[in-house]
Amino acid sequence: MSTYVYGITASSHPALPEDLTGVGDPPRPVRVLQEGDLAAVVSDAPEGLRPKRKDLLAHQGVLAEAGAAGPVLPMRFGSVAPDDDTVTGVLAERADHYKERLRALEGKVEYNVKATHQEEAVLHRVMSENSEIRAMTEANRQAGGGSYEQRLRLGEMVVAAVKAREAEDAAELQRALEPAADAVSAGPESTGWLLNVSFLVGRDSAEAFLAEVEQVRKNHPHIELRVNGPLPPYSFVEPGPAEHAGSSAGPGSAQE
Repeated sequence: MSTYVYGITASSHPALPEDLTGVGDPPRPVRVLQEGDLAAVVSDAPEGLRPKRKDLLAHQGVLAEAGAAGPVLPMRFGSVAPDDDTVTGVLAERADHYKERLRALEGKVEYNVKATHQEEAVLHRVMSENSEIRAMTEANRQAGGGSYEQRLRLGEMVVAAVKAREAEDAAELQRALEPAADAVSAGPESTGWLLNVSFLVGRDSAEAFLAEVEQVRKNHPHIELRVNGPLPPYSFVEPGPAEHAGSSAGPGSAQE
């Protein structure tokens, strides 16, 4: 049977509750596979697993239980290995890497920050900053709206200016937040977000990081910020002893 992997920890990690369960219907009992100085928190993998809320919460719950007792390298929802031997084999093969990651991520959490423009506010800003767009807008207005070609040209100029502003704002936001974090990981580009970045933050520094986010929000009223966290540091763990279960659970499932 396939093995579902929740996370990797040290073999000296305190024992988990005997009745701890994870994903599946019925929920599969959680167990620990040890290999040298490392251990993997796993369960049997259910057939046809999908990222339903119940299973997403179960995955997070196992990691929360394990993480409360010590550092854990979290695997994303849907991480499945062919069998137990595959898991222990990769633990042995990449032992130095995982032990380094456990040391580096101890006491750390992840905050994912997404940003988007408030449409009316950014259009107003683009108009105020670009004299050529203002002049063309006024010329079209005086010409009763302008010709089709003039309107098309104006639209293209506005789109280009908004895209340029998006790039500038994304870089500015990241620069502002980077000093308050220990590491940064850019997320996949997706339509609608001008910024999608995860920040690695010490638990004892989380309050200062969130205060910096609020300051950035105040300084950029034309931008909407969405902060998700604290999360296990998914974005700062390289691929582990399992692969995602096809399209049923994408790499970002546990963060959404």
